[in-house]
Amino acid sequence: MLVNLGEVVRAIEHDELLPCFQPLVELRTGRLSGFEVLTRWRDPLGSLVMPDNLISLAEDNALLDRAMGQILRKAFASVTDLPDSPMLAINVSPIQMQESSLPAQIREAAAAAKFPLDHLTIEVTEGALLNDLVRARTIACELKAMGCRLALDDFGTGYSSPRLLQALPFDELKIDASFVRLMTKTRDNRKIAGAIVGLGHSLGLITVAEGIETEEEASILRGLSCELGQGWLYGRPVTADALPAIVARPALHISSALSMEVERHAFWGLDALPAHRLAQLQAIYDGAPVGLCFLDCNLRYVSLNKRLADMNHAPVAAHLGRTVKEMIPNLFSIFEPYLLRALHGEAIAGVEVARPAFRPGDKDSICLASYQPAWDEAGEVIGLSISVVDITDLKKTKESHIESQYVPGPLHELSSLVI
Repeated sequence: MLVNLGEVVRAIEHDELLPCFQPLVELRTGRLSGFEVLTRWRDPLGSLVMPDNLISLAEDNALLDRAMGQILRKAFASVTDLPDSPMLAINVSPIQMQESSLPAQIREAAAAAKFPLDHLTIEVTEGALLNDLVRARTIACELKAMGCRLALDDFGTGYSSPRLLQALPFDELKIDASFVRLMTKTRDNRKIAGAIVGLGHSLGLITVAEGIETEEEASILRGLSCELGQGWLYGRPVTADALPAIVARPALHISSALSMEVERHAFWGLDALPAHRLAQLQAIYDGAPVGLCFLDCNLRYVSLNKRLADMNHAPVAAHLGRTVKEMIPNLFSIFEPYLLRALHGEAIAGVEVARPAFRPGDKDSICLASYQPAWDEAGEVIGLSISVVDITDLKKTKESHIESQYVPGPLHELSSLVI
C-alpha cells in the first residue's frame, strides 16, 4: 500500500499515527522481555496500516521529527502504568541518526511520560552509519550517556562490516529475519546464523533474532545461545490496549522435548566447525568425568556438559545465554574472584571451594575448580574454559583414613613430635 504526501501530512496533523507493540521474548525461558515499537496509521476507514512509503515521504519532506514525536509520546505513555515498565525498542532512521536534535527529542518525550531511558533500546541500521560515521558516533554516545541501549538492526543484509560493530557502543545485535527463515533449510544456513551469534557474543553483545515463526526455528536459536527473539510465534504487533493482557500472561511453555534437543546440540554455537571436529568436541564434553563449560567475557554460558548442569541443579538449556550469577547466585561471590582473575589472563588450577547446599536437606559439598582463559589471534581473552569436579567423597575418605591412623595417648603425642 502506498500513500501520497497529502495523506501523510493529514495523518501527522490529525494525530493519526499510533505505536503498535511486538513482543520480545527470552528464547531460553519464554518470558516476556519487552516490545519493539512499530509505527502504524489509522486510516480514514479505521484500519491500522503501515504504508510502504510513509516513512520515506516523511523523511523527504521534513516531517519525520513530528511523526517520531507522536510515536514516542504515545509509546512511552502506554507502558508507564504497566508493572516494571517493560523494555521498549524503537527504530531510528539513517537521517535521524545524523541529527543532533535526536537525543533531546527522546529525552523530552521520556521525561513527559516519566519513562526510564534505561528501558529504551535505539535500533539503527547499517545505512544510518555509512554516510557520516563520526557524527553518528557522537549522537550514539549522547544516547548512551542518557541511559539508552543501542542495537544494530538487520545485521547481514548490507555491508555487515565488523568495523561498524566496533565503531559505536552497541549493546545488541539483531539477526535479520531472512537468516532465521533459512536456518531450517540447510546446515550451511545454520552455520551463518551461528556465526552471527558467535560474532555478537565475542563482542559482548546480546543477540536478538527477528521473524521467528516456528518452534523449530526457536529451538535452533536456543541451541545457538541466541538470547532474545521476536516474530509471529510469540505475537503479532498489538495496540496499547492489549498490553496489560500480554504482560500478565505466563511465560510461554518450552517443551521438554525441545529442551532435550538443545542439550543434545549444546555445541550448535560452534556449528561453523567441520562436522567431525564438532562431534569430537561433543564427545569430549559428554564423556568427561568432570563438569565442563565455556563462558564468554560477560560470564554467560556459551556451552556446558550435563555433568556441570546437574551440579548446578538446572538443565543444560537453562544455562545457555545466562550468566554464572543468574544460575548460581548463592555461589557466585565464591567463584567471582577466580573468574575475574582468569578474565585478566591468569590460568588458575586446582582451586578447592566449599559449595553450600542448594536446597534444605542437601549436604554441603567440596569441589575442585580450574579456570583457563581462551585467547584470540590478537592475544585478547575471549572467554573462559572452566572445569569442576566434586571431591566431597574423596575428602571424606581421606579424612576417615587419617582418623583411622590416630593413636590416642602419649604414644600418639610422641609420634607427632617426631614427625
